[in-house]
Amino acid sequence: MSAVAVTGLAVAAPNGLGVENYWSAVLAGRLGIDRISRYDVTGYPSQFAGEILDFDATTHIPSRLIPQTDPVTKLAIAVADWAIDDAAIELSDFDNDSLGVTTSNASGGFDFTQREVQKLWTLGPDHVSAYQCFAWFYAVNTGQISIKNDLRGAGGSIVADQAGGLDAIGHARRLINRGQRVSVAGGLEAPLNPYAFVSQISLGRLSRAESRELAYLPFDERAAGYVPGEGGALLILEDADFARERGARHVYGSIIGYGSSFDPHPDNGRTPNLTRAIRTALADANIAPEEVDVVFADAAGIPHLDAAEAEAITDVFGPHRVPVTAPKSTVGRLIAGGPPLDVATAFLALRDQVIPPTIGTEQLAAGYEIDLVTHKPRQTPLESAVVLARGFGGFNSALVLRR
Repeated sequence: MSAVAVTGLAVAAPNGLGVENYWSAVLAGRLGIDRISRYDVTGYPSQFAGEILDFDATTHIPSRLIPQTDPVTKLAIAVADWAIDDAAIELSDFDNDSLGVTTSNASGGFDFTQREVQKLWTLGPDHVSAYQCFAWFYAVNTGQISIKNDLRGAGGSIVADQAGGLDAIGHARRLINRGQRVSVAGGLEAPLNPYAFVSQISLGRLSRAESRELAYLPFDERAAGYVPGEGGALLILEDADFARERGARHVYGSIIGYGSSFDPHPDNGRTPNLTRAIRTALADANIAPEEVDVVFADAAGIPHLDAAEAEAITDVFGPHRVPVTAPKSTVGRLIAGGPPLDVATAFLALRDQVIPPTIGTEQLAAGYEIDLVTHKPRQTPLESAVVLARGFGGFNSALVLRR
């Protein structure tokens, strides 16, 4: 495969809108996690999340789209615009059949859906918005981004919980290698309205901590669940030669490897397959484990899942050999938006030669043989990074990045 360059990045996260705001927050260890503020969570067993509180859709997207779209799609449309602007690419200069969008989303438009279902219950079917037919759908982000920007090339929508965020980028990379000129790729989520939040609580994986500082502690001996969050990131992917020819303003790096796997049924006694996904990605990138300079972990914050990931990292890279980090500890797990945010974070780390810390984790749980970066950023030479993601139900994905 030819090199696929990332020429644009855009981020919406609970601790920062925009790339540099978010990046400075991560390096400073500033938490975007707090008690949910949009409604009363008294009596909820879990009460903390990563909310985006400083996004005003009316200042970022056309007014005609406001009543048609869920909060997640409002975010997606704005973030796509920011990514395109960051890439300084004039899409109108190209055949729009060569421009595509691939996004991932696992929760859909929960907020829009809750509102319309409440209308159905209380007022009757004549009061349900016609926009409900698509506003709830996980594929709507791809559709609305493509419509607004007249992107008519190949694309798609991928659902695989957290892992889907990497799968979307891996698929977009494949499309670029098949001749697509430009692809917008990544994922966004906004699953924090009561309907969505309670749905996640029912899985039994959310933290029940009583303070935001203790709510999400990946790989820590006190780990007892995670907090959900909203937001994510979108990237602009181009063929590296094409990016050079058009004089791209900047190239954050290249996506050089991708791998995925699926876990066996948990009752059959076989081990999870994250290791296979990592090795597949490294083989695709044609690099050895010792050439990897940092791993951005999935970091479930659930003891048995953290243990399985630590074991996989150790199996592939060796005990304590490669630095590992989970900057998502500042924002929560953003479902399909989280891994693209990790990819954006990894490219910023490669750019600035610094590994952001895992905030909150103080003491590794017994038996974890990983070099987890905690407390403060670590300055170190960085040329390549691996980003990991796992999804509920057994999905595993890995992406290899190069400076």
